[in-house]
Order: sequence, then structure tokens, then C-alpha cells
Amino acid sequence: MSTPTAPTAATRSAAPAAHAAHAATVTAGRTAAPAATPMTTEAGVRRLLAAAGQAPSVLNTQPWRFDVVRHAFVELLADPDRRLRVSDPRGRSQHVSCGAALFNLRLAVRAAGFRPVVWLLPGGQDEPHLLAAVRAAEAPGGRPGGRELYDLIWRRRTNREPFSAEPVPPDVLAALRIAASREGANLVLLDRPGAEEVLDQAATADDELARDRDYQAELAAWTMPGPLRDGRGPSPYEPRRDGRGPSPYEPRRDGLPPSLYEPRHDGLPPYVRGPRPAGEPAPVRSFGRRGGRARFERHPQIAVLTTPGDRPVDWLRAGQALQRMLLVAALHGVSASFLNQPLDLRDMRGRRDPRHRRGHPQMIIRLGYGPYVARALRRPVRDLEISHV
Repeated sequence: MSTPTAPTAATRSAAPAAHAAHAATVTAGRTAAPAATPMTTEAGVRRLLAAAGQAPSVLNTQPWRFDVVRHAFVELLADPDRRLRVSDPRGRSQHVSCGAALFNLRLAVRAAGFRPVVWLLPGGQDEPHLLAAVRAAEAPGGRPGGRELYDLIWRRRTNREPFSAEPVPPDVLAALRIAASREGANLVLLDRPGAEEVLDQAATADDELARDRDYQAELAAWTMPGPLRDGRGPSPYEPRRDGRGPSPYEPRRDGLPPSLYEPRHDGLPPYVRGPRPAGEPAPVRSFGRRGGRARFERHPQIAVLTTPGDRPVDWLRAGQALQRMLLVAALHGVSASFLNQPLDLRDMRGRRDPRHRRGHPQMIIRLGYGPYVARALRRPVRDLEISHV
């Protein structure tokens, strides 16, 4: 399999060093004509951003923006208007989501026949929203690489349907662990008692979060129909205008039903949320949906993605590890969904790895074999790039 190499020393640099290296390279490029790369043409940039924009993200918020600098770099930035301000106050989930987009961007550069050179957090503390910078360097032999995983970017999707009872075989699980480890993360495959413990934690978290009015308002803002308003609050909630109260959202005042609004290209539409679980604890989120119920697999296979540290750079690495692992899973026909409610509660997240008590949990993943599902819409490429006009 031809896949991107693990992050180089440049990607593992401390933020000040990465900032200095990136700044020096940009300064040097001000007087030199850029070499022909995917970043020097409009079509090439579109292909790069189209791939990056297909990454999974929490509640399909797609919380990223991209800036093409002097036709030499693509900078990945966190979009503050798309961060979940209630459930993700530190921006951890946003960094994980953006890390997944960064991995897709790396794949796209390789598929174009170049080698991605990556700086993580090149802006340091001065520019915390600048998460990464990517340059396309000459690849050995000039041959495209990573095509197999690149082609799977558009086939991968989150599957919230019931899975079959067929277990994922050990050799495939081993391939998923290797995929995560190549990006500096660890995929912990839980045994049955460990999986049951995580399911109980998810049920407990669901009960607590159901009583959190602000959390539920934010969840509704990203799971109800209707367009985004100012990039944050779609119907039936919108951003607070009065600046009062702890909740960033409030009920809409125009009284219009959500069905009258235009289709959205973000958030979780009903057709990707899956059926309502029958029985507890369930291996998926209910999203408060109504209607018929479905029985899910009796013994779900659960894995926890962990990192040695718990800083922004670790969150970005977790996102890259997650996306590599998900694409390798898609290569083997394995479906995946997420069960991250315990990570939305700070006290539960502090319990760390439920089996080995080591590492910082970044994602809780359900694995198995599921039916074909539709994919959630993605924002148009033109909305992802920062315009300097």
C-alpha cells in the first residue's frame, strides 16, 4: 500500500521552532517565483481543498478554513465561528477535526506527485487559529503516492446504522492499530468488559447532557434543518444578540418552521443519523430523534484512540491518526461511528483509557460491518478558502 509517511521531524517541531521555520520559508519565497505545484493553479488548489473538506468532523461542523499563501503554501486555520462553544470550550474536538482535514490534504499533495512538508502550529501563541502549513516539495522520482487511500476519501462515511454480528477479524484490527501508530497515536481495542464500561459511561453522559440546556441548544443548532446563520446558529436556534446569559444560542424568534429553510451543507441532516436505538446502553447517539426503533449489535466492538499528551499538537496528531485509520478501515470494508459523549464531560474524560489507564482519550470509535449509507453534504470549496479580494 502506498501511503504518506509518518510526520517528519518538521511536523513534530515545537511551536516556536515551527513558526520560525515557516516564517523564514515564506520570507524567502517572496522574491522567488513559485515552482509548478498543485498550489500554483486554481484547479490544483480546488483539488487539494476538495479532498481536505471531505474529512469527518464533530457534528459535521467542518470547522476549518484554508489560506493559499503566495501560491507556495496552504495554511489550515480553525474557524472560530464553527467551534462548539459549549461542548468544546478548549477547542479539542475542533483540532481533531482539523487534523483529519490535514491528513486528507497531505494525501492530496502526494496523489498529485509531490511530497507534503508540514509545519504544525506554525503561528505559535501569536496565531492560535493557524493550525498547520503545508508545502508541496518534489517527491523522489516524481511519482504519485498514496493513491489508494486518496481514492477512498470520497467513499468513507460515518455509519450510524446497526452493524452485523460478524466481528472485525484480528488482522484487520491490527492494520487499524498500525495506521493510528504511524501518526503518533494509539488505538486501544477494548475487550467485552471494557466495551461495556464505555457503553455505560456513554449512557451516563447522555443522561447528564440531556439536562444541560445549553448543550442541548447547541446540539439542536447543528442537527436541525435550516441554513447556518453567521456560521453558528441554524434554526431552531440562533446566536444570542443581547450578549446576556451563559448560552450562546437562543430560540429563533421568527417562528418559521425549519422545513421552510434552504438545505444546509453542514450539520447532521436526519438521513445520516441512523435509527433510534432500542434498548440501553446503545452504541450510538440518539440525537433526540423520534420514530421507529432498531436493535443494534449485542456486543459492539469499541476502540479508543489515545495520545501520549493532551495539548493542541496532540489533538492535531489524533485527527490525522483518526483519518488514516478510518481510510484503512474503509479499504477493508469496515464501517465506523463515534461515541464521544463521555469526552464531552470533563470529569469523565479525565478517567483516561478505560483499559490500561494510560494515554489521553481523544475519540471513542465503534467498528463493524454496516449497510451502505449516504454521506452528509460538504461545504462548497469556494467557501473553504479565505478570499483576499
